[in-house]
Amino acid sequence: MTGKTALVSGAGGFIGSHLVRRLLAEGLWVRGVDLKFPEFSSTAADDFVIGDLRDPGFCRSIVDRRFDEVYQLAADMGGAGYIFTGEHDADVMHNSASINLNMLEACRRRAVPRIFYSSSACIYPLHNQEDPDNPNCAEASAYPAAPDSEYGWEKLFSERLYLSYQRNHGILVRIARYHNIFGPEGAWQGGKEKAPAAVCRKVALAPPGGEIEIWGDGNQTRSFLFIDECLEATLRLTRSDFSGPVNIGSEEMVTINGLAGMAMRIAGKQLSIRHIPGPTGVRGRNSDNRLIREKLGWAPSRPLEAGLAATYRWIEQQARRNERVRQAA
Repeated sequence: MTGKTALVSGAGGFIGSHLVRRLLAEGLWVRGVDLKFPEFSSTAADDFVIGDLRDPGFCRSIVDRRFDEVYQLAADMGGAGYIFTGEHDADVMHNSASINLNMLEACRRRAVPRIFYSSSACIYPLHNQEDPDNPNCAEASAYPAAPDSEYGWEKLFSERLYLSYQRNHGILVRIARYHNIFGPEGAWQGGKEKAPAAVCRKVALAPPGGEIEIWGDGNQTRSFLFIDECLEATLRLTRSDFSGPVNIGSEEMVTINGLAGMAMRIAGKQLSIRHIPGPTGVRGRNSDNRLIREKLGWAPSRPLEAGLAATYRWIEQQARRNERVRQAA
């Protein structure tokens, strides 16, 4: 053990549960906090507290010491089917803003020296992401601000909130703009899953020679970062002397049609694609990694197909397990 302590809020979620394991492997004592335990495996945290971070009293109770590192990942979020319909805008803005306000104030009261905040690529202006082949997601392009969703507006507000606490209260703040993090043990059904998991699920469930549905024309572009590389970048940033904001994402851009084709190759299936109406977000988005290379001397290197293969295998196992349970019922 290093003798150091860490608090991970949002530890019941996909990235948070993986982060807890990574911190423990490095010898830290870790407290996890969330509304729920991780869905797909037992938490590895030394201490896990169930509670609502929208409650300032609860936040004060869990920040009960001067943790060496705090990782604030908790947010109301999901994939395109959750964020871009407009049906959840009030919840997304209220819930996430409340969590950030409460956590920062609780950390200030305990003189926490260093806090990481997970922002999002959704803060980037809509008008810079209309060309699917040439999106502009350089960190400096965030202003003049025009995010594509209320989720993006809340993330941009919270970036400024964290930087204000750094200026006024001396907390060392580190801010990352995550670009579509994926991997095993992430949501893969139910409406909050992101594109890699949704595509893998559709391919896994489709019979040979069948078809899958894709929202829009499938020519919208994205990049996707595997969870292990996200964790590496997060820890490097948190322990660096650079506050950010900085992109944490892959520069390997792919169309959604191309992502589906990749999943089919992994599965060994020939399927057709039927394009249907649905929320698609911006036309193009890709991580610009010039700044992270400059400041951290690092950038992700794992090919998308390698991460997608690991994710597909895990989702296929989940789907088979669900089918066995259904048949046994």
